[in-house]
Amino acid sequence: MVFGLFRQKKHNRIIVDRQYAVLSSTARDPHFYTDLDVPDTVMGRFEMFCVIMILYFRRTRRSQASGKAVAQAIVDAFFQDIDYSIRELGIGDPGVPKRMKKLASMFYGRLESYGAALENADGELLATALRRNIYPQPEAGAPAMAALAGWMISTDAALAVIGEDLVETGAVAIPVPGGTN
Repeated sequence: MVFGLFRQKKHNRIIVDRQYAVLSSTARDPHFYTDLDVPDTVMGRFEMFCVIMILYFRRTRRSQASGKAVAQAIVDAFFQDIDYSIRELGIGDPGVPKRMKKLASMFYGRLESYGAALENADGELLATALRRNIYPQPEAGAPAMAALAGWMISTDAALAVIGEDLVETGAVAIPVPGGTN
């Protein structure tokens, strides 16, 4: 019995690691930075990772218990990855909790605003939220973000119809612009 629990935890870790690798790889796809106007900067990559995670969480929110357990482990991995990245950027131990709190607040704010726009397939509202978050310093030449918003809406619809077996096995693939995924 005890050994079965260890095998289950190891199996879940494999599923979470596989799914997290797919999600993080998707967020790094060059098409977002070359074709959809996401800046290829530390914060631009954070923003894109938030977008990918939000799309994934919107799909998993209606999952069964095992799918939700995988999604929760993905959330944990996401924030552990952010913590690690902050430290890699040279932020010392005393500053990490404060930055993590700020980044978590940013993520959950995006989850709420993007989720509301996605719920209604409102491309204009979504593009406005994306532009505000991705280009926080209002620039006259900042892109409208309509293409990214359109991609998010179509991806959200595509993810809504995937089977629960893909969620539970960590095999959710998010289509990327240009079809490289």
